[in-house]
Amino acid sequence: MQNLRDHGGNLDAAMARFGGRRSSWLDLSTGINPQAYPLPAISDAAWTALPDVAARDALIKAARQFWSVPENAAVLPVAGASAAIAHIPLLAAKGRVAIPGPTYNEHAASFAMAGWDIVEGLPHDASVHVHPNNPDGRLWTVDDCTGALRVIDESFCDVAPDVSLMAQADKAGTLILKSFGKFWGLAGLRLGFAIGDAALLDRLSAMLGPWAVAGPALEIGTAALGDIAWAVETRTRLAHDATRLDTLMQSRGAEIVGGTPLFRLYDVENASAWQDQLAHHHIWSRVFPYNPRWIRLGLPPATGWAQLETALA
Repeated sequence: MQNLRDHGGNLDAAMARFGGRRSSWLDLSTGINPQAYPLPAISDAAWTALPDVAARDALIKAARQFWSVPENAAVLPVAGASAAIAHIPLLAAKGRVAIPGPTYNEHAASFAMAGWDIVEGLPHDASVHVHPNNPDGRLWTVDDCTGALRVIDESFCDVAPDVSLMAQADKAGTLILKSFGKFWGLAGLRLGFAIGDAALLDRLSAMLGPWAVAGPALEIGTAALGDIAWAVETRTRLAHDATRLDTLMQSRGAEIVGGTPLFRLYDVENASAWQDQLAHHHIWSRVFPYNPRWIRLGLPPATGWAQLETALA
């Protein structure tokens, strides 16, 4: 059985310990946009027929335009970025992969399961950089991304498109990952993208098999990626709410470590105690086994600020 890995979103465990129904909880343990993209009308065929090539091509075209994908780079829709993460280590002969940490732990887990050695420096055959990094929001440069295989995970980069490294996607050996669930707030849709080296993505596509993305996800993704006005408005709102959360947490003695407009990382004297205090008010947060002073909070929905303010009083 696969070992359990530490993640946010484990609200069932919180309810088992602190009680309450799901409807009474604020789950701030993830970095998912609390105000999701409004679902468009979905055709009957999206539910009843196998996903067709035309719908897939429409999504790829929308993705190319939204992310300004270089002409020679390929775009592969996948069932969430995690689907690509699980298979990418199989695209190259196993060796040494540099994964600067702390960071999202699925990358190291997938490479380790494929027999790679996980390192943080040179020499290495592959590298993985989460950009912006989860949980501290660190940004990387092109010079940081080295090795024959270079994975750049931009799951949280849609809040700051100006720092994207998408211009590198047409370089041999480069794969850039995009998550749809974070910025658009539709994590349950299970949609993501791998963008970059066409030869590598041909092999990845073969591993994932036909119909890797469901018909409704193809249609919803196409509509959302084409809605530029929503994206611009959402970035403004997220930035405002992130500042509001920082102000609230600082007023209670927390210090800002970093993060993105979708999640904020704070230093506190005892992160577990903070988590318990919030959980007694049915608010779930994220703490980290490798740092007892770090607590991470996502943004509450508009209706959740009062509950958070009361819990922190």
